[in-house]
Amino acid sequence: MINQQELIKEIQKYATTVKLNDAKATKLFQLALVDTITNTTFFRDNGEIFIATGDIPAMWLRDSTFQILPYLEIVKEVPKIIELVQGVLQQQLKYIKHDPYANAFNKEATNQHYSDDISNVPISPWVWERKFEIDSLCAPIFLAITLYKKVGYTKHLTDEFWRVTELIIDTFIKEQHHNSSEYFFQRTNCPESDTLTRNGKGSPVAYTGLVWSGFRPSDDACVYGYFIPGNFFILSILEQLQELLILNFKENQSVLRNKITKLQKDIELGIQKYAILEDEKGDSYYAYEIDGLGNHIFMDDANIPSLLSLPFLGCLKENDKTYKKTREKILSKANPYYYSGKYLAGIGSPHTPPNYVWPISLAVEGLTSSNKDFVREKINQIAKTDAETLQCHEGIDVENPKNYTREWFSWANMMYCELVFHYLKLNQTR
Repeated sequence: MINQQELIKEIQKYATTVKLNDAKATKLFQLALVDTITNTTFFRDNGEIFIATGDIPAMWLRDSTFQILPYLEIVKEVPKIIELVQGVLQQQLKYIKHDPYANAFNKEATNQHYSDDISNVPISPWVWERKFEIDSLCAPIFLAITLYKKVGYTKHLTDEFWRVTELIIDTFIKEQHHNSSEYFFQRTNCPESDTLTRNGKGSPVAYTGLVWSGFRPSDDACVYGYFIPGNFFILSILEQLQELLILNFKENQSVLRNKITKLQKDIELGIQKYAILEDEKGDSYYAYEIDGLGNHIFMDDANIPSLLSLPFLGCLKENDKTYKKTREKILSKANPYYYSGKYLAGIGSPHTPPNYVWPISLAVEGLTSSNKDFVREKINQIAKTDAETLQCHEGIDVENPKNYTREWFSWANMMYCELVFHYLKLNQTR
């Protein structure tokens, strides 16, 4: 079992070796890198590791993945990180097995936070929220794949891992046909974005081959049920799962491989047929959501997966023509959630007030660029707009950084660390 205090000391020791060109940026990185392991992490006796998202005491499958992911950049310096990641994965897989439709979980079986929520099954006391978000099921697999690719580690790819992976794939296949799915979700006395329309089934959709998602990674309801960045994320993990299956092939995995192959083809065709839009100049770009009935939304949200984040997630190359056009549009007023002011310009979210830019989206701008100067600019920009708190917040007022949402948001802190690691790697290769 990992000794948490020893792990903290080793990560702190590494953090002090990093010196950026800006003193404030350096200090923010050094504090942020230790923050998650110090203040959000709970080690269970059975090896599972619970990660709270920050100022909310629940564990999101998606958030916890990206809270832990940057630590894999220093696994050579701090080998115990392998055990840390494996413990988080054990917890994530256990939660998914318990309920693949839930997005966030309690540390203990203390009843769901939203006690009036109703769904097609009784909501477990382990579940914080039962909002179905396809990226929640992608994120733990993404973490498992990254652990393998970074250090060649395979001990986490157990029979249990493959059983839960098949549960995830089966859930995706079921939600390709959402009209015949049993899942629904309703919350009363809440904003419209916190519940699904049509008695909890969401807006109408037609079959497209894509996987339906009730909610976005912001935990806001999808307007149209086929969330395109999430379907790209599925494609990325399916391709990499195929690689892992080849590496660790077992005869009883042939059924899973066939399911993955068909799902890949379905989603690829669905994106090509339904998710590519064309502007007045004839240039192609991606929609954010579609319904297969002719309706679509073009926008981008700061939360990951986003259209902006697709290269970071391994879905597309940075120089992909359609991605470049999409990026150009979402980093402009063509995106209703792109804001520009005296201190900041970038992508926010309908989840937060207008004119609030998210440090997460600023980090993703840098993480999807190979321009060292641009990346350094994003690092310093985030550090300069922290309202002297040495924390990366959720959203920041573009006109006054003293106005922000969420005092403590561990995911944002760790995306800043991820950005710094990206910058350090760019410096090594130039």
